Amino acid sequence: PESGRGGGGFIPALRQVSNVAALPGIVKASLAMPDVHSGYGFCIGNVAAFDMDDPEAVISPGGVGFDINCGVRLIRTNLMETDLEGDVRERLAQSLFDHIPVGVGTKGVIPANAKDLDEVLLSGIDWALKQGYAWPEDKEHCEENGRMMTADPTKVSKRAKKRGLTQLGTLGAGNHYAEVQVVEEVYDEAAAARMGIGKVGQVCVMIHSGSRGLGHQVATDALVSMEKAMARDGIVLNDRQLSCARINSQEGKDYLVAMSAAANFAWVNRSCMTYLARRAFAKVFDRTPEDMDMHLVYDVSHNIAKVERHEVEGVVKSLLVHRKGSTRAFPPHHPLIPIDYQFTGQPVLIGGTMGTCSYVLAGTEEGMRETFGSTCHGAGRALSRSASRRKLNYQEVLDFLKERGISIRVASPKLVTEEAPESYKDVVDVVDTCQEAGISRKVVKLRPIAVVKG
Repeated sequence: PESGRGGGGFIPALRQVSNVAALPGIVKASLAMPDVHSGYGFCIGNVAAFDMDDPEAVISPGGVGFDINCGVRLIRTNLMETDLEGDVRERLAQSLFDHIPVGVGTKGVIPANAKDLDEVLLSGIDWALKQGYAWPEDKEHCEENGRMMTADPTKVSKRAKKRGLTQLGTLGAGNHYAEVQVVEEVYDEAAAARMGIGKVGQVCVMIHSGSRGLGHQVATDALVSMEKAMARDGIVLNDRQLSCARINSQEGKDYLVAMSAAANFAWVNRSCMTYLARRAFAKVFDRTPEDMDMHLVYDVSHNIAKVERHEVEGVVKSLLVHRKGSTRAFPPHHPLIPIDYQFTGQPVLIGGTMGTCSYVLAGTEEGMRETFGSTCHGAGRALSRSASRRKLNYQEVLDFLKERGISIRVASPKLVTEEAPESYKDVVDVVDTCQEAGISRKVVKLRPIAVVKG
């Protein structure tokens, strides 16, 4: 790290992990996943659980991140890579780029007024279902069924709502993307078949995005209110960025319900982009999305805090589990995963970096015991964004992708250096480490053939 600090002016990731271990009410340990790198307060790849019954226990916006419920979803199709020969791949990339608004501050094409937004924040994917932007079975294949029941839109500020109102169904920038991918390798045939992605060469779509400006504002608002709460309650921290409040304080409760509302916004955002992606495919192939079997495999969150039941030293406890840059990975037979996946374990979607492979994993019993049912979320940065811009040439990055047969559409070409494969750790190493540690297991490897970015 530059001048003794982590990327982006943060302290080094491992010091951040140890600072989190000193927070009041933490259970067991502060955990770092293999894709760990510096972030705001908590490092990215940090998992920490706090005892709901401990009056000292805290909730921290830094343990969720600014992009609340940033997450990934995978949509399967019955198309094969051979169906994308000739100019079809380029036309499909262009169609996705035309349908899904991308880039910094982009406005969406999904009409919504203030009343709609309150319903989005309260109801999550149920709003998208009612409006026809989601299929009924999409709901079952989302973490939390696409809706946090703890949401309270009245605790989301007017400024946050104003930022979110025009951004439904938008991808944003940074590491967010919509990718057309093909199944390259199948490691677990039974699990892959259950998920409907068991054929090598099968075409899928992966969408990675979150709660946009609305989530960012919810986090910012909470950090301001928690500064005052810490002074009042005498909470002393190793790092100011770990701003937090007692879970049962008014500030803690307000953040939990506002964060839940922002999480609901993110599920609707990804649902609306799925609707737009289905339309993009329909236009190119002149077939209905139903005819192309464009079903949602699963939707995972990797920036969230949730109340869950976990066994700690033989006692089942209610814990507030913070996962920042970490994915929930529940094992087979867990009551909170869909009936379709009861025998396979929860699907875990690991997005690679631009131009590299992604993975579908499954949750394990070992992970449930060791990491509160959590695993990695992606490759994890190796260079800060500023270092990437200094060291890499954006044209070379675009040429590299073209050479690998990947069609690419970017709103801001100069930003692609920040997301170039060289800026990240190797996702293969990250996923293999998780498998060797027993906290998740590999099901399918996916290779990108078209990328749409902000």
